[in-house]
Amino acid sequence: MHILFLTDNFPPEGNAPATRTYEHAREWIKEGHEVTVITGAPNFPEGKVFDGYENRWYQKEIVDGIEVRRVKTYITANEGFAKRILDFMSFMVSSFLAGLFVRKADVIVGTSPQFFTAVSAWALSAVKWKPFVFELRDIWPASITAVGAMGRTLPIRILERIEVFLYKRADKIISVTHSFKSELIERGIDGNKIDVILNGVDLSMYEPAKSKDENFSHAYDLEGKFVVGYVGTHGLAHALDKIVEAAALLSDIKDLRILFAGGGAAKEELEELVKKKELTNVVLIPRQAKELMPQLWSLCDVSLISLKDTDLFKTVIPSKIFESMGMGLPMVMTSPEGEATGILRNTDSGIIVEPEAPVEVANAIRHLYENRGELRQLANSSFKAASEFDRKELALLMMEKIQQLVDKK
Repeated sequence: MHILFLTDNFPPEGNAPATRTYEHAREWIKEGHEVTVITGAPNFPEGKVFDGYENRWYQKEIVDGIEVRRVKTYITANEGFAKRILDFMSFMVSSFLAGLFVRKADVIVGTSPQFFTAVSAWALSAVKWKPFVFELRDIWPASITAVGAMGRTLPIRILERIEVFLYKRADKIISVTHSFKSELIERGIDGNKIDVILNGVDLSMYEPAKSKDENFSHAYDLEGKFVVGYVGTHGLAHALDKIVEAAALLSDIKDLRILFAGGGAAKEELEELVKKKELTNVVLIPRQAKELMPQLWSLCDVSLISLKDTDLFKTVIPSKIFESMGMGLPMVMTSPEGEATGILRNTDSGIIVEPEAPVEVANAIRHLYENRGELRQLANSSFKAASEFDRKELALLMMEKIQQLVDKK
C-alpha cells in the first residue's frame, strides 16, 4: 500500500506532529508499505528555516525509507492570526500541487492541528478518487479562541464551517484522544468512522537515564541539582508565567532548579519575566535537535506538564507525558481535569494540581523534593506505564485501520 501523507511538520522539527508522523511512517515502511510525505522546510517554532534547508519550491529526500517532498510556504513564527493563516494556506496550495505529481497513492492522509492541511488532502483524494483520512490532533480553530488569541469572530465561524465539512467528507478520522471523538459525535459526525489512536513514545529511543548528561549538566551548571523540567513548545496554551511564579516560591531551596527547554510564541515573554523577577533558580535552554531529547530529559528529576485553565484543554493529552514515561520520570501536572489527568491518575505516575495555580505547583514540587521515596515510587510507576503507549504498537494499529479502509474501497 502507498500512503500519501500531508503534514505541516516533519523532522528535523521536533514537535509532537512531526515526531508522530515520522515514527508512524518509519514503522509502516518496515512493514513493507510505501510512504510519501509532503511537508515544508523545517522552521517550527521560531519561523526560521533550519540550517541545511532552504524554503524552495521543491526538494526531495529519503528519510529512513520515507520519501519526503518539501514545498515552499510562507514562513512565519507561531504568533499572529493573520500571518499564521497565510502560512497554513500557502502550504495547503503548495502541498496540493505537489500531491498531484505523486503517482499511485492508495490513500491520502492529512493531519492537523491546523486543518488547511486536511483541506489539501481532501482535495487530492477527490481528484485522485482515493480515500481521505483526517488525523485529528486538535480541535481547530477552537484552540485559537481557547488561548485568547482571537474571539469568535466571523473568520472563526467560517473556519468552523470548513472544519465540519472536512469531518463529514473524511472516509476515516483518526483521533488522538477519546475526548475529541466524543465531541465530534456530539456535533453530528458518524462515530463509526472515528478511531482513537493515542500518542505514544518510541521505547527504542527513551529509557530511564543512569546519569545526567555531562555536557548539558556542565553547560547549564546543573551538577548536583534537583531539576524540575518543562520540555517542549513554549506556547500560549501552556501558562508558563504561572510556572515562573511557582519558581519564585521555591527560591529558598538552593539546589533546586526549574528548567525550561524549547522554543515557541511565549519564549520571549518567559525570558523577560524571569529577568524581571531576577530568578537565579530558573534555567532556560533553547530548542534542541530531536536526537538530543533523551539527553535533555536526563537532566530532569521531575517532568512538569502545564496547560491553561480552559475547557478545551480538558480534551488534550500533551505528548510530553509519554516521553516522561519513557524516561521513567514522575510528573507534576497543572491542568484542567480531563483525559490527560486521567492518564496520570490511572497510572499513578505523578501529582495533579489545579491549573494556573503557582502555589499548588510549588507545594507539589517541594513535596517531591522532600520525599524521595515517593519520588522513586512515582518514577517506577511512570516507566511501567510507558509500555501501554509503545509508539510501534500504536503505529501498527493505525496502519491496520488505514488498510481496512483501503480494502473496503
